[in-house]
Amino acid sequence: MSKQARITIHPDFPIGEISPRLFSAFLEPIGTMVNGTMYNPKHPTADEQGMRKDFLEAIAGTGLPAVRLPGGNFVSAWQWKDSIGPKDQRKVHLDPAWYQYITNEVGHDEYLQWAEKAGTKPLYTVNLGTGTMQDAMDLVEYTNHEGGTYWSDLRRKYGHEKPYGVDTWYLGNEMDGHWQLGSWEKDPRGYGVLCQETSKAMKWIDPTIKTAVCGSSAPFMEHFPEWDEKVLDQCYDVVDYLSIHHYHSAPPGDIRCLLGGSVYYEDFINTEIAMCDYVASKHRSPKKMMISFDEYGAMIRPNSELHPGWGRYNMARTHYRFDPERKYIRHDPDNMRDHVFPGGDMEHLLAMTSIQLAFLRHADRVKIGCMTGGLSALCASNHDRTWRTASHYAYMQLLSYARGISMRVSVDSETFDMPGYAIDDTSQYTGRSNVPYVDCAAAWDKEAGRLSIFVINRNEHETYPLELDLRGFFAPSTTPSGAADPVLSPVIPYEVQVSGNTSRALKHWEIRSDDISAVTSPDDDTRFMPVERAGASFHAGLLTTQIRPLSWNVIVVPC
Repeated sequence: MSKQARITIHPDFPIGEISPRLFSAFLEPIGTMVNGTMYNPKHPTADEQGMRKDFLEAIAGTGLPAVRLPGGNFVSAWQWKDSIGPKDQRKVHLDPAWYQYITNEVGHDEYLQWAEKAGTKPLYTVNLGTGTMQDAMDLVEYTNHEGGTYWSDLRRKYGHEKPYGVDTWYLGNEMDGHWQLGSWEKDPRGYGVLCQETSKAMKWIDPTIKTAVCGSSAPFMEHFPEWDEKVLDQCYDVVDYLSIHHYHSAPPGDIRCLLGGSVYYEDFINTEIAMCDYVASKHRSPKKMMISFDEYGAMIRPNSELHPGWGRYNMARTHYRFDPERKYIRHDPDNMRDHVFPGGDMEHLLAMTSIQLAFLRHADRVKIGCMTGGLSALCASNHDRTWRTASHYAYMQLLSYARGISMRVSVDSETFDMPGYAIDDTSQYTGRSNVPYVDCAAAWDKEAGRLSIFVINRNEHETYPLELDLRGFFAPSTTPSGAADPVLSPVIPYEVQVSGNTSRALKHWEIRSDDISAVTSPDDDTRFMPVERAGASFHAGLLTTQIRPLSWNVIVVPC
């Protein structure tokens, strides 16, 4: 067993209020995620709109706060006006972003009505690639205006009497990228002016909405963060969020670089916050620009051939391809693949929660977080069935317990180094030294009377004795006591855990597996249910327990 790790949390050091939308999802109609998983009129559970109720009800049961849709590169050529009204009159288009046919069987109204049925809030992405400011104005009018105009009455005619009330709108997608149709990569000031005018016009139609302007698509962009600053300088006073994206990659077999990737997310966030505050000072503005991290992910990816002389981080040569052999694909439910993540369940769980903990540690400024594949993380699916992966359970614990105020955490643990590496010409990482094996964030929910501590042990081999110094939360006379040695106890029914356990007892839940490559299936989706570790010692505000190798831990302390 390795030397003891120590985490200190004190009530005098809050970070900021945790937004419920910090743990949201991102949906883009790639492949059969929409036409197969969400929508399949042939499925035995299909409702009157052809939506799969097994998937819909599974998402509705999670309490997912919001989902960004229809999202992604797709939206920069999507013509929403061709996706409304009778289905037999809708237009089929090509999607040049993903080389697929867009049949528009699931259109604007279906997306929003699916969100209503799922009990989640839509975060809507506007086409500012091939679309125009007038398209965006018409879209808000159709979606949110009560009635008495052409577009709002058309919505009522098509069956939705009341406005949808979409409150957050994204002004395009990754508009700094060469791969984006209508890219503004060469003219950040022009995009900033367009956002200034479009956001202004949209808010004149509905003054209750908030808008998000695109920042850099990745910290690897050659123009980062200069592009972002030039954009924001033009529209700072009329937008509410800066939208940023990042996908972290690590070489095969390198779990440390995969789980240590959250440090690059924090670098990205800190740079963008500094840039936002610089622009605020230029504008003499008291407003703090908030961050929407509305696409993110982490994955193992094999190293690709590098091309010396192309220039560092050259996104253009990576994404500018004109392949005469590539064919457009027509996706349908009958050819859908399983919507699960590559690699083992624990690998995905730990990679994604490490990023979510980084967001939690910046909860004062990061107010929206939309996991790419978040719907699949909450509910995996295939042609016939749905089930829960390991990521489902960790996601649910964050939705349940990461509430209230994010607290600063001081971590003292063994560390490791990550040598610099390059996955391809785009994804090149500088080395990092002294990365703690113990990753942590905390949330103090005063209303519920609990402090929740989220801990990842990044070490593949070592179990750490863990001491939590919580003395600031407890007077000596009120400190509870417990048994001495943590042991595994029978699992509590998961529904009881996530619905809000009213017990005042200390809880320590763990998710881990001796086989990090293990996966669940429709016939076996309970193997990664959280297990309660009993017997933690808690005396005079000091909690001691153990965290095992490559484990996800949630420790809930009444306070």
